[in-house]
Amino acid sequence: MINGTCDPRFKKVQDAFLKTFKTEFETGAALAVELDGELVINLWGGYQDASRTKAWQEDTLVNVFSVTKGVTATCISRLIDQGKLDPSMKVAHYWPEYGCNGKEDTKVSDLLCHRAAMFGFKDGIPEGSFQDWKKFVHRLEVQAPYSKPGSSQGYHALTFGWLTGELVRRVDGRSVGQYFKDEIASPFGIDFHIGLPIIDHGRCADMIMMERNKIKLPGEFIKYIPNFVLSTALKNFKAALISGDFHEAFQSREEDAVNYVNSVDWRLAEIPSANGHGSAKSLARLFGILSNGCSRDGISIMSKDVLQNAITPYSSGPDSVLFGAPIKFGLGYELAQGISTIGDMSPHLSDRMFGHAGVGGAVAFGDPDKSLGYGFVCNQQHHPKVLYQSSNELTKEIYSIIS
Repeated sequence: MINGTCDPRFKKVQDAFLKTFKTEFETGAALAVELDGELVINLWGGYQDASRTKAWQEDTLVNVFSVTKGVTATCISRLIDQGKLDPSMKVAHYWPEYGCNGKEDTKVSDLLCHRAAMFGFKDGIPEGSFQDWKKFVHRLEVQAPYSKPGSSQGYHALTFGWLTGELVRRVDGRSVGQYFKDEIASPFGIDFHIGLPIIDHGRCADMIMMERNKIKLPGEFIKYIPNFVLSTALKNFKAALISGDFHEAFQSREEDAVNYVNSVDWRLAEIPSANGHGSAKSLARLFGILSNGCSRDGISIMSKDVLQNAITPYSSGPDSVLFGAPIKFGLGYELAQGISTIGDMSPHLSDRMFGHAGVGGAVAFGDPDKSLGYGFVCNQQHHPKVLYQSSNELTKEIYSIIS
């Protein structure tokens, strides 16, 4: 039912991974962990498709959605390390056309920590191919922000990709996908792609997505409860529901079926916030390198000081898109400090975890205190209440062994 290798120390983790298939909670998935530069867990199992006819392989790729943001954040930090980008500078310094309609003072760090107030497309997601980069970028560069940039946090679920991606293109000349391939993926042997080449589509698992009408917003009733009887956290939650920011950030196009994420157009496009395709092993390797000195075999991704700055909290919520949650972000990375979707949310495991989770259930993170890199990918999207159940249980078992 599952394949791969697992250090005997982590037998309980292997058993927990196997359980996700025995209970049929997961259709297909893979788990990988690097510890002190050594691959100690590399497991996979299940199926690549809903009909359960195509077995998951070691080199199977899958769309990891917002885990891509953690990969993009790594590219950004490398550019900072190379002296091409300064997070304290205004975006318009590098991208002049962006400095209009109330966005003139937006800083690079605002884009990276979800404080740019550009978390949606006010006129709806542009129609046509997702491969038309200029069309998406132009819509954002002329759009006015939802509020004053820098004044509040609102998760940029999709728009983060075009905003940060255009910034990369302006300072380097390459797209994020090409930059990552040239500067990080190829030198370090990381099988991860932002813009999946057609030759690799045959080894890509299909995402099995929930029907949109089955995903309900939690606690709608709270909108009718007076503020004076609510805690601060619940007041933030209520304000986020009333604002409608969630719908703006997670909007979809009517013509796109839920399985559009399995289309050739989606896979070929470069969306540095949402459509990276890779394996658990590739993610564990990337975050393992970052968490173990940022270098391997004499090659460095960035300096340790640049990484430390990138995983320092730049914003701590409340997040107007994510229902007022006090989620912390560094320079593009989600941080496991307080409420988080990486690691196990309760009990809290480590203050130095950094990475990102995706709406399909994938999670990747690094932990410099443990010299650990973690990657979990799957192709069965679950209800938000149990979206990260598999990853959280696996992470809990891992930390019970290494702590």
